[in-house]
Amino acid sequence: MVGLSGGVDSALSAVLAAKALGPEKVLALKMPYKTSSKESLVHADLVIAATGIESLTVDISPQIDAYFDSQTVEQSDSQMVRLRRGNKMARERMTILYDHSARWQALVLGTSNKTELLLGYGTLYGDMASAVNPLGDLYKTQVWALAEFTGVPRPVVDKQPSADLWAGQTDEAELGFSYREVDELLYLMVDQRYSREELCAEGFAAVFIDQIAHRIMNSQYKRRLPVIAKVSQRTIDRDFRYARDWGR
Repeated sequence: MVGLSGGVDSALSAVLAAKALGPEKVLALKMPYKTSSKESLVHADLVIAATGIESLTVDISPQIDAYFDSQTVEQSDSQMVRLRRGNKMARERMTILYDHSARWQALVLGTSNKTELLLGYGTLYGDMASAVNPLGDLYKTQVWALAEFTGVPRPVVDKQPSADLWAGQTDEAELGFSYREVDELLYLMVDQRYSREELCAEGFAAVFIDQIAHRIMNSQYKRRLPVIAKVSQRTIDRDFRYARDWGR
């Protein structure tokens, strides 16, 4: 199961799954909201046609609107209101994916890349949820390169990255920097373990280094299971982690 948004990340996950398992074993779900870009649906269809995978469309507008119509929500287009709606849509899509995964006895395929995971740029229990994630150790720039190599349709590779949560939204405008710029820093900071001084020597601005380090630290809770208070000798996720004790 893969939620196909029309973006390069979900497109690459779908293409990799089709190549690895065969298109007949992959089901894509398109889950538009009423304000979703029509281009996103067109691009999702390009991926479906290129891979030969099956697809279903589930409009999430009725349940999203019903929820917010029943709440006391400001009618302004404030950042907080947009964030709440965006998070609700992301989590609604994931509940639909998991419902269909039970129906079809399928695993939900992840679409979050390493850049997004490190920056915490995703919705916990929404687009960050999955059973298997083939992209989680690939930076966004690597996703673009692999997408081009594996034949993801060109319009999908070339488009401006966007979660399509509201009209005109783009990832890089929301983040305040480009993926290519931050990927260079993240690679040296995380993979190569450069110190702040070494990063400055590489030409990165100190304020940018501190901003990214702050984002990584503040989003750590999104990258691990919920913290369990330890009251026994073998606490799940701290002492009891592996299935090796169970004859497998």
